[in-house]
Amino acid sequence: MKPGTLEPHPTESREPDPRAAERRPSQLPQLDFDDHGSSKNYWWVWLLLFGLIAYGCYRLYEYENAKKDANASKKGMAMRPRNIPVGGATAHLGDMPVYLQGLGTVTAFNTVTVKTRIDGQLTGVNFKEGQFVHQGDILASIDARPYQVALDQAKGTLDQAKGGLAKDQAALRDAQANYSRDQALFNAQVIAKQQLDTQLATADQIRGSIESDQATIASDQAAIDSAKLNLTYTKITAPLSGRIGLRLVDAGNMVHAADATGLAIIAQLQPISVLFSIPEDQLQSVLQKLQGGAKLRADAYDRDQTKMLAQGTLLTVDNEIDATTGTSRLKAVFPNSDYALFPNQFVNIRLWLDTHRGVTIIPAVAIQRGPTGAFVYLIRDDNTVAVRALKVGLTVGNDVSIDDGLQPGDKVVVDGAEKLTEGMTVTVRQLNGSQAGERPRGQKRQQQGKQQ
Repeated sequence: MKPGTLEPHPTESREPDPRAAERRPSQLPQLDFDDHGSSKNYWWVWLLLFGLIAYGCYRLYEYENAKKDANASKKGMAMRPRNIPVGGATAHLGDMPVYLQGLGTVTAFNTVTVKTRIDGQLTGVNFKEGQFVHQGDILASIDARPYQVALDQAKGTLDQAKGGLAKDQAALRDAQANYSRDQALFNAQVIAKQQLDTQLATADQIRGSIESDQATIASDQAAIDSAKLNLTYTKITAPLSGRIGLRLVDAGNMVHAADATGLAIIAQLQPISVLFSIPEDQLQSVLQKLQGGAKLRADAYDRDQTKMLAQGTLLTVDNEIDATTGTSRLKAVFPNSDYALFPNQFVNIRLWLDTHRGVTIIPAVAIQRGPTGAFVYLIRDDNTVAVRALKVGLTVGNDVSIDDGLQPGDKVVVDGAEKLTEGMTVTVRQLNGSQAGERPRGQKRQQQGKQQ
């Protein structure tokens, strides 16, 4: 035996085991890897899948057709004429006022600074700030004792002068009597001519003293009157009726007639005036009315020109034109019974010159502007619109007069005109006067007054 080989165990035998042969199968089974039964069992899945795909294609086809029909319907509606809703107003006959407009400042008709006429200590203030005072009301008082003393002294001096006058008058009567006696004695040649002349001179001297006494009495009487007047000035009274302002000096202070500031300022508010300016080109029309004796009405409006504050009349025109601004100043007077106007208040003045009667009037918002000028959209009887050129006259507030292009009864578009073109069909909703005259928010207010 070669080395490295295994020898059989002596007890092992190479003979086959008959029981092992019995345990082996007689024939091995054949494996079929193609499962034909499984493919036959899932045929319905493929059928369902193809059915879903076919249904999806059908739905997609229907969706595309519906989309095409909708687009065609929209195009058809766009091609058809639409009835656009618009607001309309009817042109009517009316009166249109002609006025001039200017910016004015309210000024007190009279303004007085209350001052003292004498020097002294202010002992009392009898008014409340902002109070309405009447002419003659006592506003303040000054210590009157020094002026009472001066009055008493003047009266004493007057009495003394009157006593001197009485003395001189008695001396004059005595001198005249002596002169008469001396004249009789001279005629009888008892006394000399010199004695008679001396007595005459004495009488004349006494007459001069009497005249001096009379002048002194007149001077003393004037001093008394002055003292009485100063005593009256210790009561400071209101020189006019009006509204008094803030107190400028308190009681207890010394006041002087030479003081620059006074005790208070009184402004007359009833009536009250307004100073306003108009261009110099419009001055001639105002002067012609005034020269003809016309009484021109002036209305005061607030800053927004929406609320009328007061009505008055034109008082006068300034005597010159301001060369720097080319305007002329005018003064109007207002009763101001309800105190609607206050000094230094800014107002808009409308000065009425004339009234155009029987003109065609439409709302100002109906006016459109184009390259060829002003026009409106006219609403025909068949509810179609037409572009109508016109000539605009006056604009007052929310109304405008039409000189040419419209007739009373014509309907015009006042709302929704930005959507319109010539020949379009509209649905009209009639607006009342207030709605037709309203302007869209943000639209610039049209200039009021006479338009050329």
